[in-house]
Amino acid sequence: MNPMPSTRRHLLKAGLAAAVTPYLASSASGRVKLITLSPGPVDLEMPVEGFISEITPVENFFVRCHTMTPKVDAATWQLEISGLVNTPLKLSLAEIKKLPKVELIGVLECAGNGRSFYKPGMPGAQWRFGSVGNAKWTGVRLREVLAKAGLKPGAAHLLLDGADVPMGKMPDFQRSLPLAKANHEDTLLAYEMNGKPLTAEHGFPIRVIAPGWAGDSWVKWLTKIELLDHEHDGFWMKTAYRHPAKHVEPGATVAPAELVPVTDINVKSVIATPGAWAKPGAVLVQGVAWSNSSPVTKVDLSADGGKTWNEAKLLGNATKYGFRRFSYQWKAAEGTHTLMARATNAAGQAQPMEPEWNPSGYLYNASQAREVVVAKTQPSAPAAKAESAAEAPAVYKQACLSCHDDHMMRQQHLTRAQWDREVTKMTGWGSEVKDDQRSALLDFLAARFGL
Repeated sequence: MNPMPSTRRHLLKAGLAAAVTPYLASSASGRVKLITLSPGPVDLEMPVEGFISEITPVENFFVRCHTMTPKVDAATWQLEISGLVNTPLKLSLAEIKKLPKVELIGVLECAGNGRSFYKPGMPGAQWRFGSVGNAKWTGVRLREVLAKAGLKPGAAHLLLDGADVPMGKMPDFQRSLPLAKANHEDTLLAYEMNGKPLTAEHGFPIRVIAPGWAGDSWVKWLTKIELLDHEHDGFWMKTAYRHPAKHVEPGATVAPAELVPVTDINVKSVIATPGAWAKPGAVLVQGVAWSNSSPVTKVDLSADGGKTWNEAKLLGNATKYGFRRFSYQWKAAEGTHTLMARATNAAGQAQPMEPEWNPSGYLYNASQAREVVVAKTQPSAPAAKAESAAEAPAVYKQACLSCHDDHMMRQQHLTRAQWDREVTKMTGWGSEVKDDQRSALLDFLAARFGL
């Protein structure tokens, strides 16, 4: 057997661990226990077993929040439209619902989905496969709302702001959307998800639906739209959610001028079953695939780590932006096998075998590798890795745990230099670390949450 690239070995280990971890088991009702990356702000990931449904149930749907979830009173909530408009407006939820109702099935995927698989790694929420879901969104076309205000000449971007409140000195989460995307017939302001009002975690009472684009443009708890003649120059547009416009070598430093905003998601697939173990004989391989605005047209399966491929059967309804289920009957012989799925869309874009690295870990879409042991009896789960026993200094509790808990730090595997940059960012956002405390804090972070 040829030596396997380090990235692929890492993915196999991750896939095996995810498949046998007890909290990933699904119930008879199809509900799965979400993986907690952070309890506050809430970051919850769907385990791979959830990738079995064409429409993701709300209770299985991932949650991504940069801030604490705001409480919004629908009775007093208003959407303010200002800037380069003829008639500034404040619309109630009832007024918005009077506009023509539209339904759309579409995938919502966090731009950082798969970040944990990049090598070398980078800070941020260490999503595996599950910060993505597919829902039926009900609302109104964004362009219908804009038409009520009337746009002045020069209006080119929409600055979107929600009811969420930044923590400390963290910049307010604001994104701008090009007018061309805002005016697209499929871009919505949604008030329902899978036939029911949005939950608080998913943006109640109104969120943006920007199908085919990554979730950073799907602004939640929307309260303000300001029409601008330029792309917004705030942190979440000019610094965050940007990636290289061309190939860069893993670990390379990329100049800000060479980065562009994240927009389209990539074609991708996830294998839901089998898990890390299967009995010899006929084994049903199932999962879902998705893409940007170009729908999935084919999914290929390999049971030998990508040496040979066979076309899987596409199931369910073909939608422009939604999940496409697939299945494949695998004749599994005893031994250890590497299952892989590779999706292709109508534009001819296909999943690569290796990821296109970028310094923020966005838009990961390398073909998933899942190691499956085929045997008559189930092997034992691997032992959990012991954490460092380094004692937490007081500055850690004061500076780090005032906004996060250990969940956020535990998922990071950063070098001391990377932790140094993170501490610099957080102190800029209001975290208090005195000069004589910094070295002790970095020593602890590197020892407890390092590589």
